[in-house]
Amino acid sequence: MKEVDHLNKTLIAYYSWSGHTAALAERLHAQTHADLYEIKAPADTFSVDMYETADIAKAQLKAGQLPPLAEPLPDLSKYDTILVGGPVWSGAPATPVLSFLAAIPDDDVRLAPFYTDAGTPGDYEAVFKRAAGKHSIASALGLPGSKVATAQTQIQQWLNQL
Repeated sequence: MKEVDHLNKTLIAYYSWSGHTAALAERLHAQTHADLYEIKAPADTFSVDMYETADIAKAQLKAGQLPPLAEPLPDLSKYDTILVGGPVWSGAPATPVLSFLAAIPDDDVRLAPFYTDAGTPGDYEAVFKRAAGKHSIASALGLPGSKVATAQTQIQQWLNQL
């Protein structure tokens, strides 16, 4: 595993429902030594059932009420780049990721999305870009959750081009 040293003012912010995105965030952290921030929603926000969670997220989007963040944001002014990760839910970023994007101040920070999916990314990248507003967006890294453990080459290539 080759370390990446050009990302020294970088934060890795991620939300993980099943553990796949957390595993990817840990792999990114191992190569960059960037700070980690876990995006969390309050404990009772989502179900342990994938289908119920999808229904809850759809209802949140329909009502225009994203879940609150359970933890305060770190001092984002310390970072030039934020790698923002989450699972694909119904073809879009998980609603806690959207909550995080909405909470980022309009400072000059570049966002680099990464995500895990169960088969198709849907419109994840387009929805992410819309939710990110005026922030500069780097290319995304998308992986099936089942491939995170064996995707070293893809991860390295993505980090190198950031």
